[in-house]
Amino acid sequence: MKNFKNSVCLTGLAGADPIVVNFAEEKKVARVSMAINEFYKNQSGEAICQTQWFNLVFWNKKAELAESLIKKGVGLSIEGSLKVQSYTDKLGEQRSSTEIFVNHLELVSQTDL
Repeated sequence: MKNFKNSVCLTGLAGADPIVVNFAEEKKVARVSMAINEFYKNQSGEAICQTQWFNLVFWNKKAELAESLIKKGVGLSIEGSLKVQSYTDKLGEQRSSTEIFVNHLELVSQTDL
């Protein structure tokens, strides 16, 4: 059987400044949302922009990098892996969320998007 890989590459805009949480010594996590605009024409030829939102997670040294480089509106190019978390909300409903644990980050010019 071939090796399969959980890998995703995305380029978009930071939706906010990162939220950073410090744990024990030298352990931290940074979370930030990223928006990706997709453009298409509908059946009547009208141009439509649809925005998809993704939740990014950075750990430790990558969290420090994210904290120092990412600001709302900055262009990002990331590589990482998808993680699905299941939980029960306050009303007792089963929920899930998908996050991207980032392995590689590059800042990009908005003209490159």
